[in-house]
Amino acid sequence: MESNIAMYARKVNVKKLFLKKSIQDLREEASDKKGGLQRTLSAFNLTTLGIGILVGAGVFVIGGQAAEQFAGPAVIISFILAAIVSAFAALCYAEFAALIPIAGGPYSYAYATLGEFAAWIIGWCLSLEYMFAAATVSVGWSGYLSSLLNDFGLTLPATISGPVLAYDATTGWAKTGSFFNVPAALIMAGMGLLVAVGIKAANRFNNIMVAIKLTVIVLFIVCGIAFINTENWIPFIPENTGTFGNFGWSGILRGAGVVFFGYLGFDALSTLAQESRNPQRDIPIGMIGSLSIAAIIYILMTMVLTGAVSYKLLGGPAPFSDAIDAFGSSFIWLRYVAKFGILVGLTSVVMVCLMAQTRIFYTVSQDGLLPKAFGKVHKKFHTPFFTTIFLTIVGIIVCGIFPSTTLGLLVVIGTLLAFAIVCFGVLVLRYKQPSLHRPFKVPFFPWIPLIGMMVCILQMVVLPATIWLQLLIWIGIGLLIYFGYGVRHSVIRKTHRT
Repeated sequence: MESNIAMYARKVNVKKLFLKKSIQDLREEASDKKGGLQRTLSAFNLTTLGIGILVGAGVFVIGGQAAEQFAGPAVIISFILAAIVSAFAALCYAEFAALIPIAGGPYSYAYATLGEFAAWIIGWCLSLEYMFAAATVSVGWSGYLSSLLNDFGLTLPATISGPVLAYDATTGWAKTGSFFNVPAALIMAGMGLLVAVGIKAANRFNNIMVAIKLTVIVLFIVCGIAFINTENWIPFIPENTGTFGNFGWSGILRGAGVVFFGYLGFDALSTLAQESRNPQRDIPIGMIGSLSIAAIIYILMTMVLTGAVSYKLLGGPAPFSDAIDAFGSSFIWLRYVAKFGILVGLTSVVMVCLMAQTRIFYTVSQDGLLPKAFGKVHKKFHTPFFTTIFLTIVGIIVCGIFPSTTLGLLVVIGTLLAFAIVCFGVLVLRYKQPSLHRPFKVPFFPWIPLIGMMVCILQMVVLPATIWLQLLIWIGIGLLIYFGYGVRHSVIRKTHRT
């Protein structure tokens, strides 16, 4: 008697799981006539959007936590390693973005090289990246708001300003006593509404926020240099505790995996290709330009952060504020200005993450793998309005309940998987379709995509086992959606009846 699994596999038609879209089909989908999205973004706009999402939680929140838990002052090395990995992945993204300028970004790249099933997996992992990144930053935003209000003698009750749940590697999940993280939910709601009403308004708002954020960062670095105590860098690489990932070189590697969160965002620019004026040229410029600027900022800021404050004191939700407090009363003005600037900077990260997430769901819906409502464009705002509102509500629930550290690691592992697939996709397409006109090519092929893929996998391996389990659960949920809905509504499967 035939097993249920075999019967279901025959019904699904396993061969169709690997159906691919042609490059020409994807380019046609990216045209204005079919997409419904307006092309308004220049290379400068894309670069500022990249800075808007890159320069945020990576140093304002995650960097201090990685120093305290994993790498100590050597978190500076972690940032450098993460930047190298990101650069390899960014070059691969840039080649694909110039070749296939479509809103789906990595999802569409996988569709062209590895087939529908792989595309769905990477699209689902990207949902993990963008949605949980927005939630992580919203939680950090809440922490900095509480810190700023404390400076003015105001205190937000812990019952409405902290996560409902906390996670400890030894004891597991536990309730904190908080009812809901209201500030995090409010910033998520505000940015969701802004993204919903139009790309132009969101871009103008982002430009203002980026200008404020960069001004604050320059002030912090210039003023903070005088308060660096080199004794805080000794030992630069704390001795390993006997557990892999707890300081020492293994801690640096794990720290690199954690602070890799700070470089997430350049890939979000690929999802804006259908709203770019000249995506073949502007997307690579925006990606590589914003990543380079972010790497320099991170290294300089981390030097000041770990130099001004002992790494052992940087594990809280607002480590940047702790460093500013260490500057003393003579810099009281910087404390207020900087904390306000940080709030502004984190706000831009939430906004761009939501923007990228909505474009992924928009494209996936166009392919029939999600309900049609997610692929509709609002007639007045020219945005995926329903998708934006839906994802904003989900984000509000997530950031109101969960802590930033756990969310950040989930984002990292999901993104590393997506990056590895994109690097592999470049290798596949170069060998299978070498004659395609590529406006931008990854240099030193095949070494950069090959090394990029291998390093991404290595970074995934050194992350905690609990995060792997959560990733598998997330992928399991995605498989249920794909086989429960996607295979029955897939556009490409319907056009291949045999």
